Amino acid sequence: MNTINIAKDKKVYFTSDHHFGAPTRAASKPREEKFVSWLDSIKKDAEVLFVLGDLFDFWFEYKHVIPKGFTRVLGKLAELSDSGIDIHFFVGNHDLWMNGYFEEEFNIKVYHSPHQFKLNDKTFFIGHGDGLGPHDKGYKRVKKVFKNSFFKWIYRWLHPDIGVRFAQYLSVKNKLISGDEDIRYTNDNDEWLVQYAQRKLIDNHFDYFVFGHRHLPLEIQLNPNSKYLNLGDWITHFTYGVFHDGKLELEKFKDE
Repeated sequence: MNTINIAKDKKVYFTSDHHFGAPTRAASKPREEKFVSWLDSIKKDAEVLFVLGDLFDFWFEYKHVIPKGFTRVLGKLAELSDSGIDIHFFVGNHDLWMNGYFEEEFNIKVYHSPHQFKLNDKTFFIGHGDGLGPHDKGYKRVKKVFKNSFFKWIYRWLHPDIGVRFAQYLSVKNKLISGDEDIRYTNDNDEWLVQYAQRKLIDNHFDYFVFGHRHLPLEIQLNPNSKYLNLGDWITHFTYGVFHDGKLELEKFKDE
């Protein structure tokens, strides 16, 4: 478990599911600008920033090539990192093919599976959320292929112009990859990430479970001492999490 001590006048921010580049780069640009404005707004009091995946609608790192675009977002993340803000990135189902670029260029820590943190005296279980819980079975099978080193090696032999265009098409059109089937809410008990968190609580206590992937801003009390948050998205909700003074809450960004 990583332990991070947060100064009294500082905050920890959580954000996920931006899907920049979708449905097109041009259509995505206003959302990118809004996100950059939010990053500017948190510079004054952020000590730690958690990005919980799907920052891009597609991201694949070739040995010497990365996808074109996202200059303002990447530049702002570099600025925050250079200023001393500790940034942690959890890969999502759309940007799981990260292979060192964020660590080397931005000094951003990258995680490929959920991780445990202790922020002051509160314990957190943090991840993107894809492939967890009793459902998502179709995607779980697809993810095994995506993560397979042999298939990644084969894909790298595609010219980037072909590989990126093909992946972007699948990312938008394929519901298993896009997660369109997941963006539904019926009740707390049917939430499969809630079920996953409740099973985790059988063996260990966590004050907070924080996930993305669902594109739904949710705050669900699991028991009197444990809470589940889903961060929503930066497509329709523009919501994010803030941990300050021992409490984690959802907030909505309103760009003035």
